[in-house]
Amino acid sequence: MLSEQSTATVRATLPAVRAAIGEIAARFYEGLFAAHPELLRDLFNRGNQASGVQRQALAGSIAAFAGHLVERPDERPDVMLSRIAHKHASLGIAPEQYPIVHEHLFAAIAEVLGDAVTPEVAAAWDEVYWLMANALIALEKRLYTQHEAGSSGWRTWEVVGRDEETADVAAFRMRPADGGPLPDFRAGQYVSVRVTLPDGARQIRQYSLAGAPGSPDRRIGVKRVRDEGSPDGEVSNHLHTHVGVGGTLEVSAPYGDLVLDDTDAPVLLASAGIGVTPMIAMLEQLALTGHRAPVTVVHADRSPADHALRADHEAYADKLADSAVHFWYERDAEGAGRSGRADLSSVPVASGTRAYLCGPLPFMRAVRAQLLGKGVAAADIHYEVFGPDLWLAQD
Repeated sequence: MLSEQSTATVRATLPAVRAAIGEIAARFYEGLFAAHPELLRDLFNRGNQASGVQRQALAGSIAAFAGHLVERPDERPDVMLSRIAHKHASLGIAPEQYPIVHEHLFAAIAEVLGDAVTPEVAAAWDEVYWLMANALIALEKRLYTQHEAGSSGWRTWEVVGRDEETADVAAFRMRPADGGPLPDFRAGQYVSVRVTLPDGARQIRQYSLAGAPGSPDRRIGVKRVRDEGSPDGEVSNHLHTHVGVGGTLEVSAPYGDLVLDDTDAPVLLASAGIGVTPMIAMLEQLALTGHRAPVTVVHADRSPADHALRADHEAYADKLADSAVHFWYERDAEGAGRSGRADLSSVPVASGTRAYLCGPLPFMRAVRAQLLGKGVAAADIHYEVFGPDLWLAQD
């Protein structure tokens, strides 16, 4: 993939780039938004920009991709690329935006690293960028062609039901306002929701579909983020405050590569907090298809009152031929589950289990480590991160 000359240069400069990539990412976004303020207003998550997590995710993905090229030159990191491509497609990222990113990213690299960026170094990292960008463009093109008119599939949907699952989680049921057919999806996927905020910004967020394919409507669970004075929760608070039955939302086609495999193998579904939503879709799908192998359900939350969709969790598990449910709560666990954080040490895990994880990164890291210790193959452990993927950035 990477030329021999560039491989040597990238290998030699990767430690310095890794050490400076956080500063490079910060300078990149500053320059990008100064030149294109509409991208911050209408495309990038302003909350993630304010907190810095998007910058960490960008830094992690670039460093991880470059490291992969030099360490495993004959193998493309398809899992990482697929996850990024699905997120990009859900936002409607277009090929013509990649040269804009290139311009400001390389300006930031030159500014931060200075004289260390010789023509040879610039050419090598330019090759890295376009290998990654062109791979993403190709993946995103294939994703777009799966949907109407080769686009991200934005349509207006009407809210036909709203359920207050907890004090901070509302479930919205939606149908296309034009009465047209519902797009197909796979259990575990998400949609983007685009809203216009009071300042005119059109912000986009992703929400997992909390139901199996085949339903006459689609359901998402939205957790209200209550960080006062921070833009982190501006879309969730808008939805909670302003959107009810009869309201409309702009919704994308479904995307996401954390999907339930068509398999007869044992399954483990582990979630924490609002990460329950894609797990509910998978669990319902397993129940509808009459899955016979063991299914282990693991969920952790602050309390039973904070456990959104708990009734669905229990009802779908009860419909399975062989299921076990394990709930952990940090408080008020008596009679509802175990006390404390999720601990799989006493949870039986069948041989050949396929595991699906969704929740805060520390939760997923802990569960993954415990599953590996129980003999689950690393290739059989799949995860979804809500928001920027910081797994790579922290490895």
